[in-house]
Amino acid sequence: MPYDYQRPQVTFGFSSGYPRDVLALIAVVFVTYSMQFFEATARIVDLMRLTPMVWLLGWVWQLLTYPVAGAGDASVWVLLELFFLFFFARDVFAKLGRRGFWWILGIGALTGGVVALLVDWLARLSTQVSPASLVLVQGQHMLFVMVIAAFAALYRDATIMLMLIIPVRAKWFLPIEVLIAFIGFLRTHDLAGFLGICAAIVVVWGTLTYGGLRRFGREWWLRTQGWWLRKRMGRLRKKRGFRVVDNGRRDPWLH
Repeated sequence: MPYDYQRPQVTFGFSSGYPRDVLALIAVVFVTYSMQFFEATARIVDLMRLTPMVWLLGWVWQLLTYPVAGAGDASVWVLLELFFLFFFARDVFAKLGRRGFWWILGIGALTGGVVALLVDWLARLSTQVSPASLVLVQGQHMLFVMVIAAFAALYRDATIMLMLIIPVRAKWFLPIEVLIAFIGFLRTHDLAGFLGICAAIVVVWGTLTYGGLRRFGREWWLRTQGWWLRKRMGRLRKKRGFRVVDNGRRDPWLH
């Protein structure tokens, strides 16, 4: 990868300070993560996680609470996750402000959760559901995915010193986290979780890149229409012998 010294380069974030919203988010995730290891409180965390009970019993609150229900085994790795989550979330919060920060997390969690539940439901209908279905989207994993997608949209030309030595352009974080999610899918066969993560990435990145969810939806609707029209013209050309000239191609016989 070419290293551009003219672009902003950081190791631990562009902003400074300790936003209370971000600290509260990290604290809630760590507390719920700890609660899962105690029998008296594990039930509370289970009620917060994303499960088929959303459509079976109407537990719709899980669509918004599952990203803050800390998940994972008892290991030091969760501290590293929360450590890096704080720095990326702090930069996103500095750009978007309190309202924008919570809005983008909410819309990403809602979209990813709905897509994951839909795929899980279809898998259960076909009796092809994985025993680990929905595990990839739980807790800080989904939070990290959404925050990284937001960071890649807001600081796309910045260079991050990955592991302190490898310069990586922020926009490349999108395919990297999709690749990591795919590796998780290979390990768990959690198709619902993988597609839920992909949906959250697309919605968060698209909303911030195009200046709003409505503009993002309109842009992709227009692109879909354009793709369909090109396919249709291609079929007509083959069927009726039409000659289609691209706009960017000069033809001496076309006036």
